Amino acid sequence: MIGILTEKPSAARNFAKALGARKSGSCFTGTFQGEPFLIVHSVGHLYGLVDPRYQVPDAFSGIYGSWDISNLPWDESIFSWRKEAFPKTKDVVTSIKNALSDCSEVVIATDNDPSGEGDLLATEILLENHIVPAKFSRMHFTDEAPATLQKSFIDRSTIPVLTDNPEYRKGLYRERFDFLSMQHTRIATYFSAGNPLRQGRLKSVMVRMVGQQLDAVKSYVRVPYFQTRFKDEHGNVYASPKETLYKTKEEVPIDNYHPSKVAVDSVTTKHTVPPKLLDLAGLSSILSTKGIKASEVLQTYQNLYEHQIVSYPRTEDKTITPEQFNEMLPLIHQIASIVGVDSSLLTHMQMRKTHVKNGGTHGANRPGTTVPSSLEALRSYGSCASLIYEILAKNFLAMFAEDYIYEQEKGHLVDYPDFVGKTNIPKSMGFKQVFNDGDDKDDTTGTHLGTEASPSIFEGYPKPPQKPTMKWLMKQLEQYDVGTGATRTSIYADVTNQKGGKSKCPLLTETKGKINMTHEGEISYHLIEGTHIADVKTTEAMQQCMRDIAAGKVSVEEKLHEMQKIVKDDITIISQNAKAMNLKPKESAKTIPGVWNGVNVAIRAKWVSHIWTEEEAKALFAGEEVCVYGLQGKDGKTYDVKGKLDYQTYKGQKYVGFAVTGYLNDDRIQGVWNGKNILIKKEWGGHTWTQDELKQLFAGKEVSIEGLTSSNGNTYGVKGKLMEQTYKGKKYVGFKVVDYLNGKENTTSDNDYITGTWRGKTVSIKSSWNGHIWTEEEVRNLFAGREISVYGFKSKKGSTYGVTGKLENQFYNGKKFFGFMRTGFAD
Repeated sequence: MIGILTEKPSAARNFAKALGARKSGSCFTGTFQGEPFLIVHSVGHLYGLVDPRYQVPDAFSGIYGSWDISNLPWDESIFSWRKEAFPKTKDVVTSIKNALSDCSEVVIATDNDPSGEGDLLATEILLENHIVPAKFSRMHFTDEAPATLQKSFIDRSTIPVLTDNPEYRKGLYRERFDFLSMQHTRIATYFSAGNPLRQGRLKSVMVRMVGQQLDAVKSYVRVPYFQTRFKDEHGNVYASPKETLYKTKEEVPIDNYHPSKVAVDSVTTKHTVPPKLLDLAGLSSILSTKGIKASEVLQTYQNLYEHQIVSYPRTEDKTITPEQFNEMLPLIHQIASIVGVDSSLLTHMQMRKTHVKNGGTHGANRPGTTVPSSLEALRSYGSCASLIYEILAKNFLAMFAEDYIYEQEKGHLVDYPDFVGKTNIPKSMGFKQVFNDGDDKDDTTGTHLGTEASPSIFEGYPKPPQKPTMKWLMKQLEQYDVGTGATRTSIYADVTNQKGGKSKCPLLTETKGKINMTHEGEISYHLIEGTHIADVKTTEAMQQCMRDIAAGKVSVEEKLHEMQKIVKDDITIISQNAKAMNLKPKESAKTIPGVWNGVNVAIRAKWVSHIWTEEEAKALFAGEEVCVYGLQGKDGKTYDVKGKLDYQTYKGQKYVGFAVTGYLNDDRIQGVWNGKNILIKKEWGGHTWTQDELKQLFAGKEVSIEGLTSSNGNTYGVKGKLMEQTYKGKKYVGFKVVDYLNGKENTTSDNDYITGTWRGKTVSIKSSWNGHIWTEEEVRNLFAGREISVYGFKSKKGSTYGVTGKLENQFYNGKKFFGFMRTGFAD
């Protein structure tokens, strides 16, 4: 049995349709050309690298889990590069493992990503689940059309050793390089006084480019200059490179010149070929001017691709193959009808060398083999689906239109030969009637050169720098070959915190394609100035490394080691930049390194409010108990504890730290309540807790206390249990009364109750609480809904205390009652 592993459910369905398979449980099964097979799918990446602290031996986990930059750079040679399945994907993992474990051949049929990500995605699943068939193979496909998938199944190539697959090793290097680059987030966050700055490769390059351009825009000064030029009767201008520029109009020697005849030097017919095919970044840039976010373009394009309405999104190709050209040729008139292009303009049926070449895999972005019935029919794929298809289709159809043809005239002035002019006169609009990207700007008038030109004073200005837009940024990144169009678009969506982005603090903002910086972006831009991570050459070098690794010229381990120097250099540079910006680094938790139980660990130098002395730290690392005195509880009281180092867990992460083994104070008792270690007083209201009462309290049960004495000498009893409470703004756990058992408060005579209006309702309350008889002013404030303070209560030891409280509806044993509720202790 042949097992085919696809990247996502939609791909599995398309493969099943192409190969004639039927649904069978969580798989598809069938036979194609006599070969039985099954198809199972992933849902993207099922595994991810675990936190750095779990990539290293236990001896180093404390150091690699710390954000203390003195622990950087990391030594990647001790990393295990361990991965774990994402929590929500475990069922998918089980399904794949069960399906492929008995297959004699496993076919990797994930996306053919230029970065090797598809091969990495599949291989990590096979390795983590120890799936070892007799044979591994790879299907290479440019799209998910039936004919393409059938051919790729027949022509699948063997992978002799799974971990030696060049595409897998390329993807492995990129993944690990980016994982190590998270050190830059820690560095920037530290030096930025705690601003969470995510500094990935492409993010940093984007911020640097945008920041430099914004600086150029801000520093631009519109200083005019003046010069003698000539203009003919058609408006064409003639200028001389030798002519002096003047600061004022009055300085221009215009009187030294007279009108002159024009001599035409040449008339040339020129051709302009259609613009290159769009990638996702170019497409998204056009749509951004219409207010459509990059994240929405990505999602909608993916939806269209899964139904073959458009081609593979994450392609790196800039051209299509002859086979792809011939596949689409019969569909162009149908596509033209859908997007409103005149089919009579599509007369260039020859393959253009600028657009069609051998090689490549997926081919450039273009319409798919499934042509929609109308643009309106695409709305179910997303609100911008019809716009995506219309722009993509017109760009693609432009290469079937004829060239743009214009006539270029060049001439000079007879009396002043150094003054020359040029004009372009359209002869045939060609592809511009199908698609025009607006990039070919021409300053000439579009009319023939005149017969005579007269001198005039020209007022000019230095060309202002372009304000950064998404289109401008994507062109800058493309110029340096940084990422694919899809990668640039997805990272841009993240760094601007569009829907689906990971950045909680975006670095850039976008409004209809125009880019600006956030406060965090400004800090990031100045901090990373001059660093490796923000230098486009670093990404260029990484991409070259990927190619070299795939070619077997270098090893993954060898190239990853270079990150250590990058991090060292960038720490120094960012530190200097922060100092120049007067940024005070965030004080990170200081640690003390040591050896505990034969393991190298780092513990926090401070526990609660206590800073470890050298002697205490030595004792802790030796496994001894240490006493800590004078700690202050949330109730303001001081207490003492003893403890030692032990393994502990915080938010699912294991670490070594100080663990309390006991409390030294006579008036405190330790216990576990609601799964938490807490400390409560040994007595309440003069009553000392018995062992049986403590057992009930820590179990969350109610306890009854009899024989309590009020401030006026009355005896009463209460019921209560442990609850979270607040004293002077601090939360603590302690005993809280839920009802009174006897005494004056529990009598039922009319004299023991006071009637009044509370929140518009007539209510009655007991005339006293805990032995305290309400005064007229207190009653007035209570019925008005105000919180009051009551003093004069005494504990058994004779200390006096006060409480705060107000009237509230309350519950006890499922029954509702109304009365005074204590909200805390009064100062």
